Amino acid sequence: MKALLAATVSMLLAQSAAAAEPAYLDDRSDAASLVRSLYNAINRQEYSRAWEYFGDVKPAKDFNGFVAGYEQTSEVEVITGDAGVEGAAGSTYFNIPVAILARNKDGSEAVFAGCYTARLVNPQVQEPPFSGLHIEKGVLKPVEGPLAEALPASCGDGPAPAPKDAALEQARAAFVATHTTQCGSLSPGQEDGVTEPDDYTINFHGSHDAESEPERKARLFRFFCAAGAYNEVHVYYLANDAGEVRELHFATPELDIHYEGGNSEGKVEAINVVGYRAVGELLNSSFDETTRTITSHGKWRGTGDAASSGTWLFRDGDFSLVQYDVDASYDGEVNPQTVLDYNTAP
Repeated sequence: MKALLAATVSMLLAQSAAAAEPAYLDDRSDAASLVRSLYNAINRQEYSRAWEYFGDVKPAKDFNGFVAGYEQTSEVEVITGDAGVEGAAGSTYFNIPVAILARNKDGSEAVFAGCYTARLVNPQVQEPPFSGLHIEKGVLKPVEGPLAEALPASCGDGPAPAPKDAALEQARAAFVATHTTQCGSLSPGQEDGVTEPDDYTINFHGSHDAESEPERKARLFRFFCAAGAYNEVHVYYLANDAGEVRELHFATPELDIHYEGGNSEGKVEAINVVGYRAVGELLNSSFDETTRTITSHGKWRGTGDAASSGTWLFRDGDFSLVQYDVDASYDGEVNPQTVLDYNTAP
């Protein structure tokens, strides 16, 4: 295993006093959690706990010197990367990228980045007292730029960083920026992964492409937005093979519905299409990879006896409305009428 320099106190900057004390965190289940626990202890001024996260090699000559290193530090943020794992002589070593943003009491800030090494001696061969996962050594150095860009790609023989999915990141960023207000999935406190989209790759030839030419590739991202009593809402983004990402808006008929006697609970006399509009959110929708269609089925009430359904077909790099059905009668039966049909052969 590649040796790392011992960490110095000046590079283990953390929070000594905060307006709101962070919640207690003491987690040695993995290297990333261990590093977060270290800074949590320092942020809460629990320096003895922080000191004990290190093994035999401590970050300062003595405990008093360790504590003195944080006198001017008011707050710290920490981010971690993926840890590399090595085994040697009954121990497992974890090399993990770390970056911190340290805020000082005088208002100044500094970013540090580097690597920590955590060690776990095989628990099956230990005798009392038990030694859990602990920090063996580490080095953080000052770096320029924001915290998010400071994290090392890897440490030691750690895994190479996964290549960034630019199209996915662009679609996700656009979804968050545009739909935070109306999408409950973007509200604080949601479960992890709730905004991870369904991701589909569509291979196709454009209308002007020769069959001998390589196929183009489009990617469709389907983001969950919100759920009501009987409708789920999704938002779609489409990426072309040039890496351009845009939100999809779907052509939808604007309807003028006439009921007998003007009573919406009565018999439907006519459903007229009086125009079209574009909508960015579809109800109870899905993408069929075989037919290359997006379908939606918006219920007008819970029983589903009144509803509208649309079908949009992927062709020539985009989605076109090819069928729209409307069940405008609140009669307890499912009896839709097709108001637009380019989907059925004559």
